[in-house]
Amino acid sequence: HRDLHSFPTRRSSDLQFLGVPIQYYAQVDFSTFIEFIDEIGGVRIVPTTDVEVEEFGSEYTQVLRAGEVYTLNGSLALSYARNRYTGDADFGRAQRQQQVVTAMMERITEYNQLPALIEKAPTLYASLSSGIRTNLDLPGLIKLGNLMLGIPTENLQKEIIGTDMVLLAQSPGGLSILKPIPDKIRELRDRLFSSG
Repeated sequence: HRDLHSFPTRRSSDLQFLGVPIQYYAQVDFSTFIEFIDEIGGVRIVPTTDVEVEEFGSEYTQVLRAGEVYTLNGSLALSYARNRYTGDADFGRAQRQQQVVTAMMERITEYNQLPALIEKAPTLYASLSSGIRTNLDLPGLIKLGNLMLGIPTENLQKEIIGTDMVLLAQSPGGLSILKPIPDKIRELRDRLFSSG
């Protein structure tokens, strides 16, 4: 079976939940995520809390200490982004995922890797495309990549649905769930997507 690390996809539930149309999407499987990060030479991460990471497919583990700088290979970066056992559960995991995506952008721009990546794009895409599902073609992906990398990472707006935007609840089957507080989430949406 193939695990997917999913980015937002355009579904009617997205429009109902956030009221924001998502025009483009990409889903990247774990092995492709690992391969791409290894291709760019890893990502530099500074954890905000101690996190134990495990190399994908092995038993090697390492504890990343809060405040220290690490350059993670693809496998450890995946483990870092997916870890939900650090005491901050899914809220911290969402922040770590954003941190890894930002670190990827910084790595590409810091070492001026974009020209080489664009030159290799057809070959790279051919080898990685079986692990990517998207509604963008290769020229569209390159154009979007150029656009994203032209934005300084400190200018990127990132938000997560936090603990103050949900209520602890129980599903009909007795599972612990988080129930969204729609007004709080709309405030976040308006703040994030405002044009001002």
